Amino acid sequence: MAATIPTIEPGNSVAFSAKTEYGLVSLLELAAIHPQGGVLQVAEIAARQGIPDRYLEQMLTSLRRGRILRSIRGPRGGYQLARPPAEIRIADVVSCLEGESSARGGASRESPEFAVIEGLEERLEAARRGILEATSLQELLDDRDRRLQSQVMYFI
Repeated sequence: MAATIPTIEPGNSVAFSAKTEYGLVSLLELAAIHPQGGVLQVAEIAARQGIPDRYLEQMLTSLRRGRILRSIRGPRGGYQLARPPAEIRIADVVSCLEGESSARGGASRESPEFAVIEGLEERLEAARRGILEATSLQELLDDRDRRLQSQVMYFI
């Protein structure tokens, strides 16, 4: 008997926070120029993606502290990836921006019914973690490039 995979509705906890979405979009911008050793300033990324400058600066600072980005000082400075996109795991980005998931507090729920639900939540979190560990920034960039290519083909 094959297991069925439940669909995840938008807005559920499996989805990324806005902070992580913005961080990933910014990293995709930087990954696209990584082969040329490119550098982008916060204002450039913010303008392209419609992200508030100050909010983006906080995220990029967190990613720099997490050794995912490096900052370059000076008038032509900005941010660039600290290593190739294929070496950056999405799990590391999520951990850097959202922190480690914490245990749930609250009232004691020790009935078998709550234990079953908790077990399901643990399996969902393990599956999510596995997917994020197995996915690199390069894979997201490749997917983005395929989507851009199909849009170009559509307009021809």
